[in-house]
Amino acid sequence: MHPQHLETRIQTIVAAGPSWLPPAVWSTVILLVAAGLALLLHGASLEVFKHLSPPRKVRSFWEALIENTIGPSRLAYVVFLVGAALPSTNFTLPTTLAIAHGLLVAFILLVGWSSMRSLEIAATLYLHHFRTDVDDNLRARKHLTQIRILKRAGDILIGVVTVAVALMTFDQVRQYGLSLFASAGAASLVLGLAARPLLTNLIAGVQIAITQPIRLEDAVIVEGEWGWVEEITSTYVVVRLWDWRRMILPIAYFLEKPFQNWTRESASLIGSVYLYLDYSVPVEAVRTKLSEIAAESKLCDGKVINLQMSDARERVVELRALVSARTAPQCWDLRCEVREKLVAFIRENYPEALPQTRVQLDAVAQPIPQGNPAMRGAMM
Repeated sequence: MHPQHLETRIQTIVAAGPSWLPPAVWSTVILLVAAGLALLLHGASLEVFKHLSPPRKVRSFWEALIENTIGPSRLAYVVFLVGAALPSTNFTLPTTLAIAHGLLVAFILLVGWSSMRSLEIAATLYLHHFRTDVDDNLRARKHLTQIRILKRAGDILIGVVTVAVALMTFDQVRQYGLSLFASAGAASLVLGLAARPLLTNLIAGVQIAITQPIRLEDAVIVEGEWGWVEEITSTYVVVRLWDWRRMILPIAYFLEKPFQNWTRESASLIGSVYLYLDYSVPVEAVRTKLSEIAAESKLCDGKVINLQMSDARERVVELRALVSARTAPQCWDLRCEVREKLVAFIRENYPEALPQTRVQLDAVAQPIPQGNPAMRGAMM
């Protein structure tokens, strides 16, 4: 007997099943057995992979992919084995077509799910090369921002395409889509207006990922508030303010409005401290004390240490002290430390140099009255 005829004969015998069972019940049993066999084969494959994979700290892309796609791979086994067993069932034609259509939709969703997981794993493995827990983490934050924004945009694109392809497998949805394309004038206008905010922020997110006016953990001033960029999504940015509040801004804000970025090129910053003192202040002594304070402080990086008389007003002079630090938080703490110690130094050693208000009283001669001898005698 020809092998093809033999296979057809075996499928016919299997599909018929026991005479005492209804064909639909027997066909359901066949599919359940196929699904159970798929789960067993999947578990066995994972065990073999664990034994063959050598233990090491850094996993390769394919090893990480297999370890993190257990759900999609399990669904893949079930879809393929149930699909292979479907010709051996004895369902009615509409039921068989419905099951086949369900397997097709499951396969499309499986491809989208696997693509998202692959993108996530690739991004995670790439970011392992960069550390953000160091002082000079500008390069790491640059790549972290790019990868996270582009990954979210990629997830949205994959999700939209996957759902669209899955829906297009239904005849009613396909006909509706074709009718929309046929009358694309008004429909595209309405849909474009409705989706404009989403598309604007999505495009802005891609622009920010490429041009990077902001990065994760950048120190920024927005709307008069100072804080750090905590999260950048596809549509909004979360700024963690200095007092732990969170400011939520649309991502397009950072392309349309001005803002301050204190860590655009590097994390180092120069902090300024202003002192208003009397004209008698010994500037050189204060300058020497500033150098001592900066040398003893763990916050100062020593790149900038300077003191100048930046202004002279009618009652006081203005001294500006400049010191630099490695990060924005350290710069703030360093400014406070310098201000406290300089004020204490001047108060203890040169109290007369603190701001004073001078009043000069001139003596005015009082004339002696001429008409009253008694008064002249009293005065004498």
